Amino acid sequence: MPTGLIALAIGGFGIGLTEFLIAGLLPQVAASFAVSEAAAGRLISGYALSVAVGAIVLTAATARLPRKGVLVGLVALFVIGNLLSAVAPGYSVMMAGRIVAALCHGSFFGIGSLVARSLVAPERKSRAVAVMFGGLTLANVLGVPFGALVGERWGWRAAFWAVTAIGVLALAGIVALVPGGAGEGGPQVAAGGLWAQFRAFRSWQVWLTLTATALGYGGMFGAFSYMAYTFTEVGGFSAADVAWLLMVYGVGLVSGNVIGGRAADHDRDRTLVLALLGLTVTMAVFGLLAGSAIASVVLIFLMGLFGFASVPGMITRVTDFAHGAPLAASANVSASNIGNALGAWLGGLAITAGLGYTAPLYVGAGIALTSTVVMVVAARLALHPHWRRKRSASWEGEPGGAV
Repeated sequence: MPTGLIALAIGGFGIGLTEFLIAGLLPQVAASFAVSEAAAGRLISGYALSVAVGAIVLTAATARLPRKGVLVGLVALFVIGNLLSAVAPGYSVMMAGRIVAALCHGSFFGIGSLVARSLVAPERKSRAVAVMFGGLTLANVLGVPFGALVGERWGWRAAFWAVTAIGVLALAGIVALVPGGAGEGGPQVAAGGLWAQFRAFRSWQVWLTLTATALGYGGMFGAFSYMAYTFTEVGGFSAADVAWLLMVYGVGLVSGNVIGGRAADHDRDRTLVLALLGLTVTMAVFGLLAGSAIASVVLIFLMGLFGFASVPGMITRVTDFAHGAPLAASANVSASNIGNALGAWLGGLAITAGLGYTAPLYVGAGIALTSTVVMVVAARLALHPHWRRKRSASWEGEPGGAV
């Protein structure tokens, strides 16, 4: 494993932590700033919105800059944002810190995925992306418990100081371990700069992949957003059980990321279709068996596994058809966040309509099924001679790769 991948994974871990740990700190933050729970909750939604915006804006603004330098700048922005949160004297500064930290999120994973795949041989590109995203999935497992534990012992500010330190470590690692020139764009991107990146969006395959990404994430997080209610109101678990059940889900995410990355390097489109179909079936069965404690444990693990198994392949697919344009890779991160918001909204509508706390699972299954259909269409179109010629001319992003 190239050591540069480890540095990228540490960065992904830190960014994942700052996204997730706030959930376990909201009561303390709300009390500290004397704001309502709803206002404290906007520290989460404000972060998500900033991720979607920052992924496009910052990637476009840095299109002509060396990618290693861009990554260093993005992680520095992340450190500044968390430092602001750690020392925030009031709610408004805290929100500003969250927004600043979030702006780097999408661009880091978009540009970082291009750098990661450039560090390995072409046949290992999805696994390289999976290693970088491994930091994010690990943060899913540890983020909320870490935030709650540190916050309980030393206060919520200590948690943000810890994340700031992780950011400094990632910054030093990227400077020292990621080679200069890693992940630079292919000929089409380099020749046309930002305009060439926008032209990549003329490809139907790019749009189909972004749509499948948004719907796949939307299906999983539409159900996951209300999982605590499903566990306690339907499954009969106590509120104290929710934390370890969510850790089971996180272990599924880590497993799916590793398995999906390896499988995508062998047959990417088949892996993506099977992962999305597996997610659809898992959530539908979960809706039927949510009253069983044993089934709930197994199915929440499988939901995480199938839900994240598509991530490495989706990233490499969209960048292949976009000829290595980092704007497309970052747009994939924005699409996932838009899908998260859509799924959570639809799941909430189902509960408000009185359909019960299993309804988000069925809603999620329906959204994931739509994603599966989109991916099947994209895979079938990719077999057409026109798209096969396109792929033969696609950017591989590795030294000696196809041009």
